[in-house]
Amino acid sequence: MQKIVTFLVFNNGRAGEAMDFYAGVFKDARITTKVSGPEGQVFMGSFELHGQEFYVIDAPGENFRFTEGFSLMINCEDQQEVDYFWERLVEGGGEHSMCGWLKDRFGVSWQVVPTLLGTLIADPDPDKSQRVVQAMLKMQKIQVQALQDAYDGHQA
Repeated sequence: MQKIVTFLVFNNGRAGEAMDFYAGVFKDARITTKVSGPEGQVFMGSFELHGQEFYVIDAPGENFRFTEGFSLMINCEDQQEVDYFWERLVEGGGEHSMCGWLKDRFGVSWQVVPTLLGTLIADPDPDKSQRVVQAMLKMQKIQVQALQDAYDGHQA
């Protein structure tokens, strides 16, 4: 059992819908439990994404809201994976933001970033690192080639 687990509170019967959505987006996902409430909808549940446990509960009304102060980050291996998650996670009413951030239709914030970004930003050469940061700050969806071009000193 995982020591620290992400616990998400959804409103108005959406916990089960959210679990099903995430299980459909991530290839290495599985729903592990669903506990029905008195009305038959999912009241509590758990699921895994790439071995990471998540728990959900459903609350009546609109008392709980997600904010950008908490996000889930997806480390993507290449542009194809960035593109996949960038489009899939906003399906059904989500919205794109800046610097690889988006909100899904439940209001959960995600960061969709290539692993290369962290490597390039951590370069000991401050000029290279800052060029990458400046390029990233202008992007909505992160573009791997544009990051590499900025790192290499090529103007976009």
